[in-house]
Amino acid sequence: MTLQSTPKYTVPGLTVDQAGELIEILQMRLHALNDLHLTLKHVHWNVVGPHFIAVHEMIDPQVDKVRAMADDVAERAAALGGVSQGTPGALVAARTWQDYSVGRADAIAHLGALDIVYTGIVEDLRKAIAAAGAVDAATEDLLIGQLRDLEQFQWFVRAHLETAGGSLRTGSADTEAEAEAAHRAVN
Repeated sequence: MTLQSTPKYTVPGLTVDQAGELIEILQMRLHALNDLHLTLKHVHWNVVGPHFIAVHEMIDPQVDKVRAMADDVAERAAALGGVSQGTPGALVAARTWQDYSVGRADAIAHLGALDIVYTGIVEDLRKAIAAAGAVDAATEDLLIGQLRDLEQFQWFVRAHLETAGGSLRTGSADTEAEAEAAHRAVN
């Protein structure tokens, strides 16, 4: 199924071309949120070690909220006259990021990698907010609300990684594998 981003109709006050721009933005947000949901569940299932239960229980509310965000994004696209693609194949074909790389590992290794995932999601979401804001305040508002929640989730993750001196245990890692390696080097 090919995504047709220009709808036949849309909400009052927007042109179908404007709606098409927004639908494309929302489709990539949907892919990012679906991927994040699966990544969070992967962490939930594969975290081990002394901080297992804290991370295991911290992740579940994030999973639930991210699933609700995905639903909101897909429903906004539908309101704009779009069709959301939520299949795994569509996600993999469209995504511009690498798959999560940490398997069974301790809490700090997973949280370091998850911090990097959240950084990518938040950076991309800020760009989407700027683009949507130029066209439609309602879509922009939806994305801004999600940004607040995702930034809070990243703060929860970083609270586990922060040292007494205020730095993150993953240092300057840019990938999940680098975060895991930085953790191994410290321990």
